[in-house]
Amino acid sequence: MSLLNPIILPTSYWPPVGYIDALLHNADSNGTTTGPLRDHYVTDGIHRAEIEIMESFEKQTFRNRCRIQDLQGREIVLTVPVRKVEHKQLTRDIEIAYVEPWQAKHCQALRSAYEHTPYFDYFWDLIEPLYHRQWKYLVELNDMTLQLALAINLRTITPDGRMQKLPLPHTTDWQGETWTDAHPYQQQMSILDRLFRNGY
Repeated sequence: MSLLNPIILPTSYWPPVGYIDALLHNADSNGTTTGPLRDHYVTDGIHRAEIEIMESFEKQTFRNRCRIQDLQGREIVLTVPVRKVEHKQLTRDIEIAYVEPWQAKHCQALRSAYEHTPYFDYFWDLIEPLYHRQWKYLVELNDMTLQLALAINLRTITPDGRMQKLPLPHTTDWQGETWTDAHPYQQQMSILDRLFRNGY
């Protein structure tokens, strides 16, 4: 069976639940994939998914922000600050700004929101190191958050914290279906919310 046009996914900082579910549509309830993940992400056995990095960067989107919830259900938006964006600047060229200590703020917010959830202690030691590195480009940070979220979902992390990275093709092709955030509210919450609360 030939593959259909790929689903085109924008880069995303700790992607929304719906975004991850689109990638893992062919995974069973145990997080084991039932379709191939050799050369590209597969959502339903026939669709591919690729990450678009040659688009013009869109401000105030999940490309550099994510939504989490505290224990009282209040929404918190975490934003990765970026250097001044020029008109129609490509997403691949967006650089992260370090004028403010955003990494420490994100760590504090995540701890406050999730440290009493069932799976915080399981995953925090895997997630926190991402905030001790100065990433130059936004897509580099986003690729790592996506890889880590998928590795946790697919149980491909070894006990010592090493993970089997999946192929993460970037594309310049806008053909195919594009994933958007036009999903129910819970599907727009960051995958971190579900990881810490439910473990997947």
